Amino acid sequence: MSRKRFQHIAVVMGGTSAEREVSLSSGRECAKALAERYRVTQIDYSGNVAALVAALTGPDAPEAVFNALHGHHGEDGTVQGLLDLLQIPYTHSGVRASAIAIDKAATRQLFELAGLRVPVGRVVPLAAAADTFAAPYVVKPVAEGSSVGVHIVREGDNRSLPADWPFGGCVLVERYVPGRELTCAVIDSASGTPQAFPALEIKPRDAFYTYDSKYADGGSQHLVPAPVPPAIAREIETAALVAHRTLGCRGVSRSDFRYDDTPAPGAPHGRLYILETNTQPGMTPTSLVPEIAAHAGLDFPSLVARLMEGARCNG
Repeated sequence: MSRKRFQHIAVVMGGTSAEREVSLSSGRECAKALAERYRVTQIDYSGNVAALVAALTGPDAPEAVFNALHGHHGEDGTVQGLLDLLQIPYTHSGVRASAIAIDKAATRQLFELAGLRVPVGRVVPLAAAADTFAAPYVVKPVAEGSSVGVHIVREGDNRSLPADWPFGGCVLVERYVPGRELTCAVIDSASGTPQAFPALEIKPRDAFYTYDSKYADGGSQHLVPAPVPPAIAREIETAALVAHRTLGCRGVSRSDFRYDDTPAPGAPHGRLYILETNTQPGMTPTSLVPEIAAHAGLDFPSLVARLMEGARCNG
């Protein structure tokens, strides 16, 4: 790799969202790999903004930040805005892309305007979720990641959401798309050009790719490259690039898809639907982006170093 831009960097991890443990796992793995090239300070952000600012601006302040936070504060533009104000370069997407991508309703609107196919869906008050579509359908928090809070309601299921639902007063309800779970990573090259990597198919242990399926050992089987027709493979990579550019992502993103492989008029190989784009994809030992990158010849230390060297503000 070319001459590095930074000597001392911080990996910020943890946070206060439902994805705190995932973030801590991601952060530790990234810090370990980055220590091969940089002096690394690990910062566990637990909600104390003053303490975070002090750690980032003190006498031994880092030159840049590797953002390993997930969910609220770390993935929604909040910490990105703070780092912009402090003029500390950081990895991954900036304020605008982060704030839009965490909002599933806003993301869907932009995807449709960009010509991408999304499942039929709408945002409704929590109390109306059960009356929006006939089963099967999917209920999602409007602004959470890692499948946190996602419910699939099938014929005969109790349609009521938990009384202590903690994810806000509105939900996104989508018609259930049968088929296969696919994901595609887009990683910026050393020159900053986004590159789509071959798609990966996820075969979860459970009927749905749950939080446990994502992060538990043996929770799912991964096939890379995904065994899909060449036309669908190209469509996935193109759609992931369109999503990355439409949202204004940088560094890395991972777009998730459902692929209904049932032939239909005008769609001999079936239809592909984009679900969402993750601007802070996991970097745990079971995470998808490191696996996709490794299959393409980009090992984990090289992947995180590429992201680190692309760190900047105001993007």
